[in-house]
Amino acid sequence: MRRSYNKEFKIAAVKLVIEDNMPVAEVSRTLVVHYNSLYRRISEYEEYGESAFPDHGTALYSYQYEIKKLKQENTELKKELETLKNIIMSLKN
Repeated sequence: MRRSYNKEFKIAAVKLVIEDNMPVAEVSRTLVVHYNSLYRRISEYEEYGESAFPDHGTALYSYQYEIKKLKQENTELKKELETLKNIIMSLKN
């Protein structure tokens, strides 16, 4: 079964490496976290700061989801705008 860690745990693990200068290998071994996950979390924390690790996902996933949602909304709004333009054009004729 895959383990799930809360935001506080992830930030604390990252800070052990960044602020306390502990080696990633030691932190990952001590906390029983795969070192690749720890490296990824360090990168996310450095890029997104305290807003990294929302809920149980990753900051990157959350931002990708938000971008996808905004693109869908943008497509819908473009369709609505085109429809309105067509209605206006037909009313002018």
